Amino acid sequence: MTTSTELDPADIAALLHDVRSSAARLAADLDALTDVTAREPSVLPGWSRGHVITHLARSADVYRWLLALARTGIEPGARADAATLDHALRDGASRGAAELVADLRGSLARLLDETAAMPSDRWPTLVTALAGWRHPAWYTLHRARRELETHHIDLKLGYTTVDWPTGYVTWALDETIATLAARNFPVARFEATDLDRSWTLAPTGPTATGPGHTLLAWLAGRGPDEDLRSAPHLPTPPTWPLPPKPGWGRAHP
Repeated sequence: MTTSTELDPADIAALLHDVRSSAARLAADLDALTDVTAREPSVLPGWSRGHVITHLARSADVYRWLLALARTGIEPGARADAATLDHALRDGASRGAAELVADLRGSLARLLDETAAMPSDRWPTLVTALAGWRHPAWYTLHRARRELETHHIDLKLGYTTVDWPTGYVTWALDETIATLAARNFPVARFEATDLDRSWTLAPTGPTATGPGHTLLAWLAGRGPDEDLRSAPHLPTPPTWPLPPKPGWGRAHP
């Protein structure tokens, strides 16, 4: 299967708007962060809110690096590897609230500046994620939005899966379920009752049924399958986020 690397300029503009909106919602919730609450546990085992905020800031730096590479064809400095990112996470998580928030806001602002500098003909350029995934530069925006929406939940600041925008839930379900189908995930069908959407993967097997945000929360490891209607019991989803569905073409020269 070959998946087009092209995306309509109007769709890219809409996606940029969505990323900015996700960033703005998160930034607004961080206004009340204090040094004490920054050190409190997040949803993620072993991670404080400071860990999550630092992770988001360094992830934005990674996405900006990929976009700069796509824009210029030249690596914008050394690429941070997994060990470097882990070191930055451990060193940065214990900072005070003001420094954490300023770091994240600055990283997101620089990422958005890089998107504004991207010529339209460079958005289809293929880039490689640290995990080895190949995808067009515009897909980096989807990754950034998914990162912001998912980890906003993890911060436990009042933002829950119910608050996820419908458009985000629909995209994330489409993308995740397509990848699960390519991996022969043993669920026959997904039914999002509030979206009037369904996805068929196989002729036999369990069906997962529930609101779209509940389905996505389960697939993302942020909600139990007990919140879904299914028979028989559902299998455990693979580690999330999954790579894009297979099929991207060759890189642009």
